[in-house]
Amino acid sequence: MIFVIKVTTNKEENAVDMISKKAERKQLNVYSVSRPHGLRGYILLEAEDRDSAEEAVFNLPYVKGIIGKTIGYEEIKNMIEPSIEDISIREGDIVEMISEPFKKEKAKVIKIDKQKEEVTVSLLGAVVPLPVTVKIDNVKVVRRESKGEEKNE
Repeated sequence: MIFVIKVTTNKEENAVDMISKKAERKQLNVYSVSRPHGLRGYILLEAEDRDSAEEAVFNLPYVKGIIGKTIGYEEIKNMIEPSIEDISIREGDIVEMISEPFKKEKAKVIKIDKQKEEVTVSLLGAVVPLPVTVKIDNVKVVRRESKGEEKNE
C-alpha cells in the first residue's frame, strides 16, 4: 500500500530520513520512503498496512500526517520512473540559469546527463571558464546553436 504523507515544505528530505530510521529501528513493515522530484510538501511511503505507516510517521517533526486513502502505483508512476525522452536541451545550447546562485546568468551547455537529469554548463560571463553542474529544471534554453529557435524548459 502506498500512502501520501503531508510534511513541512522544504523539509521533505529530513522527514524521509527520520521516517526511514524509525522504521528500521522499530523493524516496521515499511518497504520504501521517497520524495518524488517536483512534489513539494509531500512524500510517499510504501508499507504493508496503515498501522505500520501510522507508526512510522507518528510524532515526528516536520510530519503533518497521512493523507486520506492509499494510492496505486499507476497514479505515481510518472513521478517515480525516470523519463529521459522529455529532455530537449542539447549540447551547445545557450541557456539561462533560473535558480540561485547563478540566477539570470547565461551559460553554454557542455554535457548532458539524462539519467541524473543534470547538465554541465560553462558560464558565459565568467572570466575563467568554469564548468558548473546543475539540475536540468534549473535552466531554460534561450538560444539554439543550430537553428536559433527559442524554447522554454
